[in-house]
Amino acid sequence: MATPMKGYRKYIAIAGRRNAGKSTLINALFDQEIAITSDIPGTTTDPVFKTMELQPIGPVTIIDTPGIDDEGKIGEFRVKKAYKALYKADIGLIVTNDKVSKYEKKLIEIFKDLKIPFIVVINKKDIIKNIIEIENSYKQYTKNVISISALKKEGIEDLKELIAKVLPKEEEIPLIADLIEPGQLIVLVVPIDLGAPKGRLIMPQVTAIREILDREAIAIVTKERELKHTLENLQRKPDLVVTDSQSVMKVVSDIDSDIPLTTFSILEARHKGDLEILSKSVEAIEKLKDGDTVIIMEGCSHRPLTEDIGRVKIPRWLTNHLGININFEFIAGTEFPEYEKVKNAKLIIHCGGCTLTRKAMLRRINIATMYNIPIVNYGVLISYLHGAIDRALEIFPEISRNKHKGYESLLLD
Repeated sequence: MATPMKGYRKYIAIAGRRNAGKSTLINALFDQEIAITSDIPGTTTDPVFKTMELQPIGPVTIIDTPGIDDEGKIGEFRVKKAYKALYKADIGLIVTNDKVSKYEKKLIEIFKDLKIPFIVVINKKDIIKNIIEIENSYKQYTKNVISISALKKEGIEDLKELIAKVLPKEEEIPLIADLIEPGQLIVLVVPIDLGAPKGRLIMPQVTAIREILDREAIAIVTKERELKHTLENLQRKPDLVVTDSQSVMKVVSDIDSDIPLTTFSILEARHKGDLEILSKSVEAIEKLKDGDTVIIMEGCSHRPLTEDIGRVKIPRWLTNHLGININFEFIAGTEFPEYEKVKNAKLIIHCGGCTLTRKAMLRRINIATMYNIPIVNYGVLISYLHGAIDRALEIFPEISRNKHKGYESLLLD
């Protein structure tokens, strides 16, 4: 059987001070000589990603990080790279052989801020004399503390079992399946997206069609120009209309007010992220001032189109809506930028995240929240700017209308 794609593997970050035995632990976990070990502190100089099979968990990616107590200018750079690598983790292992210090406290703080569960692994129990004292110094921060000897492979099986227990279970949220019932009629308004590969639909559209069919409902796919004609030829009203965000105003004008409506991008915001945070954050739009910085963020790298949604249309719509000068910055790629690169932003506008896993998208939302920067996604923002946000959110009972005060001035009649 082929190894699952990297988005479906669990990421385990190994972090700690130099010479704590991080690389030795990795070798013990897999019973192989995977990582280079040495008595010389600082052998691991950069975060290293290793994909392996770890029972009883299955395929995992180990993130082997440099010592967080590295010194000098180069050492500081390595530490920054180590911290940056941690945000990818599903679980963290803090490896130590001493009582809690400022270094371990920093790791604990990072993992807690990022909502990443972690285990404190006290290594070298075969030679440490004050093991109980060391264990107690960490138990005030977490109950997940275990003592092992990586070199002698003592306690490794117990550690594997603890990792499997603490590792969060994957939360599966459908794109649309839980919002519909068997036999219902779902109309999908699908413009031919220039960003999609030739001859294909984009991922949210394909996923929606598959989930509708799996739910034993009926999917009718049409372009926005043919929507009115399509509805006229149906024998009954559709139970739900889902449209591309950029067509939301035309679709609103073509359907009756009692027909439920939402957008693919808003479905994606719930499927991949936290719709409540992404929708609540639109309130930051009206607080923007002349000269403020807004970051347009994409989860992948692609060649911008002539009328690119993120780099051309959204900046134009937002500028026209507010009537002020905004400093737009564009960041693309799978890595979330360091705080220094985003700290001045008053708002982050993120793509739908169709190439990201739910975990990766949630981590980005959580980091933005930790930085105290409001974050919205393309679809939520577009529906807001086109005055259709409440209409597009009505099918989501978990999003209370009273959390969206300030939308009233943009509501359609």
